[in-house]
Formats: sequence, structure tokens, C-alpha cells
Amino acid sequence: MSKPQLVIFSGLPGVGKTTLARRLAAELKAVYLRADTIETALNQGGIADIGGLGYEVGYLIAKENLQLGNIVVADSVNPWPLTRKAWRRAAQDAGRVFIDVEVVCSDLHEHRRRVEERQSDIPGFKSLTWQEVLDRDYHPWTEPRVQVDTAMLGIEEALDKLAEHFR
Repeated sequence: MSKPQLVIFSGLPGVGKTTLARRLAAELKAVYLRADTIETALNQGGIADIGGLGYEVGYLIAKENLQLGNIVVADSVNPWPLTRKAWRRAAQDAGRVFIDVEVVCSDLHEHRRRVEERQSDIPGFKSLTWQEVLDRDYHPWTEPRVQVDTAMLGIEEALDKLAEHFR
């Protein structure tokens, strides 16, 4: 497999995807796109019910950067087959290779602790409660992806696992 130029991070809030996505983006000197940041900006700009608009903005920014030859790391919950397909389409339309990465935390107690203790780093972003995370409409994967379990791997081990797929 050639080196992916769009790395699509997916997973429920609190599993560690933003930590991994940021670290990988820094190591790859990649453009970093975070759905939470885009959606918060849209809300603060006066759009109360953004629906899928935040994702649509992300797809377009990703595609444009891929067309410029940049590596892009996308960080979003990416809960449905529809959103997963749209990220892939952004790469395909730009003629670039992509890789799907699903981040999970198989230890429910640890996952809950992370959700309940985390502080938002986006001004104005409302953190979710554990119940809101449990109630998320997150569809099981049927497509191939790299799965990283942050309950089993530390950050460095997880990054090493991802690096295997870039060789």
C-alpha cells in the first residue's frame, strides 16, 4: 500500500482519537481537520442547527488540500456509513490514497473516566456526558479499517501500529 494521503480517524468521543490524530498530523506535517472545531465555529457564527454542514465543510477542505498535494488527517466521530463514504470520496475525487482508522476503548470503565474527566480545548465547545456518548448513533463498521484499541495500547504503541500501514 502506498502512503495514505488522507487519514480518516473515527470513533466515539473519549476513545483517544483526537490525541492520536493530532500526534500523527504533527509527525506527518499534515493538515489537521477536526469536525468539533468546524462545528463549534459554525455554531458560534450563528448557525444553530448545523446538521451535517460541519462534515460537508470538512470534506471540501480535505479535498482541496489533497489536490494541493498535502497530507490530511481528519478527526471526527464519523458515525455512519454515509459519512465514512464521503471522506473516502474526498480522497478519491482528488486522486489520493486514504486509510480509515477506527479508534476504540474496549475498557468501558476507562472510557467513561476519560469522558467524565476531559476538558474541552475548544472555546465554546460543550463536552458530552457519558450518557450522551452511550446514546450516540454510531453504526458498526462493515468496511475494512485499521482498528486501534487505546485500552490496550499506549499512544506510542498506537502510533507505531499506524506507521506500519504507511510503509
